[in-house]
Amino acid sequence: MRVGHGYDVHRLVPDRKLILGGIHIDFSHGLLGHSDADVLCHAINDALLGAAALGDIGQHFPDDDPQYKDASSIGMMRMVCRLLKDLNYIIYNIDATLILQQPKVAPFVLRMRQNIAEACGVEFDLVSIKATTTEKLGFVGREEGVAAHAVVLIEKGSGES
Repeated sequence: MRVGHGYDVHRLVPDRKLILGGIHIDFSHGLLGHSDADVLCHAINDALLGAAALGDIGQHFPDDDPQYKDASSIGMMRMVCRLLKDLNYIIYNIDATLILQQPKVAPFVLRMRQNIAEACGVEFDLVSIKATTTEKLGFVGREEGVAAHAVVLIEKGSGES
């Protein structure tokens, strides 16, 4: 069994869509990034790649590559999970935490879990998404950005289907 940890942070800016867990959330600001800047998917992707010792999303989806300009991070997750499957890794658990002051994301968590489970080809109950604030402390508390942590558990399978 192998454990992976991912962390990502993006700045909140006006005139961008806010995408979290593959869900568009109506909000006055969105996350700045080369792709859609879905901080939750980025953290999970890094955790999955790290658990398999395959580097990070910057190596697989470089921010200076025009093909990833405004790319869907949930789409990137599908590619990461396909790579893991091709290498005979089995995903046993995904646990992630969004860290943001605003907007409140509780109404969207179930849809985020469904999106991530589908992208990874795992059962819904293997994906946990939580959200917390920083009690108005730091860059998150000042609503300057959003962060996410993710932990995953994977195992190398036998290669037999």
